[in-house]
Amino acid sequence: MPPIQDHPLRYPLANELHARPFPVMGCPATVAYLAVKQPQEAVYRDKDLDRRHLIALLDRHGAPHPQPGATHHSAQIGRYALKWEQHTEFVSYTAYSEGVSARSYDPADFSVFPEDWLAEAPGQRITSLLMRLEERPGAEQVARCLNDWFVPESTAAAEVLDDNAVVASDFRIDPAGHIRFAVFVTPGTGQRRIGRIVQRLCEIETYKTMSMLGFSRARALLPKIAGLDAQLSGLMAQLTEGEAPAEQTLSELLNISAELEAMGARSAFRFGATGAYEALVTQRTGLLREERFGGFQTFDDFMMRRYEPAMRTVKSVEDRMATLADRARRTGELLRTRVDVERSAMNQALLESMDRRADLALRLQHTVEGLSVVAISYYAVTLAGYLLYPAAKAFELSKGNLVALITLPVVGLVWYAVQRVKKRLH
Repeated sequence: MPPIQDHPLRYPLANELHARPFPVMGCPATVAYLAVKQPQEAVYRDKDLDRRHLIALLDRHGAPHPQPGATHHSAQIGRYALKWEQHTEFVSYTAYSEGVSARSYDPADFSVFPEDWLAEAPGQRITSLLMRLEERPGAEQVARCLNDWFVPESTAAAEVLDDNAVVASDFRIDPAGHIRFAVFVTPGTGQRRIGRIVQRLCEIETYKTMSMLGFSRARALLPKIAGLDAQLSGLMAQLTEGEAPAEQTLSELLNISAELEAMGARSAFRFGATGAYEALVTQRTGLLREERFGGFQTFDDFMMRRYEPAMRTVKSVEDRMATLADRARRTGELLRTRVDVERSAMNQALLESMDRRADLALRLQHTVEGLSVVAISYYAVTLAGYLLYPAAKAFELSKGNLVALITLPVVGLVWYAVQRVKKRLH
């Protein structure tokens, strides 16, 4: 019997689960991280440009190229181990080297990404960071380092992964343009666990920044939403008080609804992506399994105080837009009902007017018919008089008597003829 056939996607789907392994890192070490995003329509960008930019960096060090269509690649460039990943909206570069500089967070540590190469990037830097990994000293010395390296007001630090390391950052951009992270590794921690810590910190920073794009969009929309809300409230007042014609109010309402729909369509992807990135930030922070270190706030505390309010603002703006759209739809239905009622009243009045005009026309017709009978009878009597006058002489009747005798029969015949004509016409 022939062997069972595999689904054509069986291996690609299984391999996808293992496509982005955690890096393996020792300690001490330095990590330089960069994320690049196109400013507009990044989802629909030409992703070949991302790969060509990566190849340009690899060629400087004679490193092997990625496979055609690859979305991730690892290579050795000089003393750095490079990991490149292509995401839906951005690409990320993680460069790792053993050892640390004598000067903490030396901008030269970022020179693995040359300035001329950065200038040719098919996009803009959305975030970059320098991470310093050292063996964990005593708690007092760790606290002194954190106070020297970070802004105390914003510093977040915690023991993570069952006390395998102390991680810290103030999430501020330093004078060199990078976010600073510190990782103090407990002796005996495995290199794979160190790699997981580093990758999660990079993901937290990247997804946090990407989700804040939604906050920027929401803040820009707030004045427009407030203006549309005021316009809609004004239209509702006009509808209630009947100050403006319903047709005019309906036209203005349609303009408001169209603008709301356009705003919603332009913002739907950004707000949806913000929700997804926020969920990833929350998940990655939870995976660190933080325990409080000294008197410092944890990453979770920092996110709750600084980050979550921004995300609630995004959700609030999204909900407010949906509420306004629903209000506009309901108002439109009321206005359309009012317009229909007014039109029905106008049609009723028009029909009544038509009935009155028809009644007047009927009366006029009857009047005309009567006059027509009189006029026709007059001429008929005159003609009959001329025809019968010779015969009247034989009976010695005067002309007046003859006319008197024939008037009633002639009028009756004329009336009968008119009625026969009316019946045939109907």
